[in-house]
Amino acid sequence: MARTTQLRVYTVREGLLDEWADKWRELIVPLRLEFGFEIHGAWLDREKNQFVWVLSYAGPEGFAERNAQYWASPKREQMELDPKDYLLETEKREVDSVL
Repeated sequence: MARTTQLRVYTVREGLLDEWADKWRELIVPLRLEFGFEIHGAWLDREKNQFVWVLSYAGPEGFAERNAQYWASPKREQMELDPKDYLLETEKREVDSVL
């Protein structure tokens, strides 16, 4: 199984950076872990009002398929958390480890 790792950079609406981080930690992290993703860290760039995190998946379905399953899950829907309420821009990059 190949591991896919993504670096994600989210530009957050002014004044909502800490609230987004709290919601992410409380709601998104547990469900991502339940779906077999690994989260390697998350950081706040207050100067740019950005939330940066790294996650990976190495399961049999592949990252894209497992991510689609995550988004389609009833638990994700029950969160009632729409990223568009918080995020102005999202950037996702697949990255490879050199260590």
